Amino acid sequence: MKWINLLWLSLLLAACQPTPAGTLYQRLGGQTGLEQMVDHLLQSIATDPSIVHHFEDTDIARFRTLLIEQLCELSQGPCKYSGASMQESHTGFQISKAHFDALVNHLIDAMQQQGISISAQNELLALLAPMYPDVVYR
Repeated sequence: MKWINLLWLSLLLAACQPTPAGTLYQRLGGQTGLEQMVDHLLQSIATDPSIVHHFEDTDIARFRTLLIEQLCELSQGPCKYSGASMQESHTGFQISKAHFDALVNHLIDAMQQQGISISAQNELLALLAPMYPDVVYR
């Protein structure tokens, strides 16, 4: 519930700000920015005992590639996501709301470390939010 409240507050604040020029992909730093953001996220996941167990059997190099593709496509970049659906790829993991919130917090931290504007952060989070039911408690 905490992440939903945070998301709604972020969306309200974003609505009050002028839209910057360029696609979200460009405002996230393009390919290099996405790669750095995902690398920071992966480092955070690796050191978080509350969620790292979900990635024990994951091919991290493949996961990194697919996550970059997905974020690139979502943000109007030139990429095409080639992975499975969120529902398919998360079935059987029993990801809780707390696990999901932890990952979102790590993503926010990664975006902040990259110096990504709050409006761009909010825009990306708003694009990812509809995936929540396909990820949690599958």
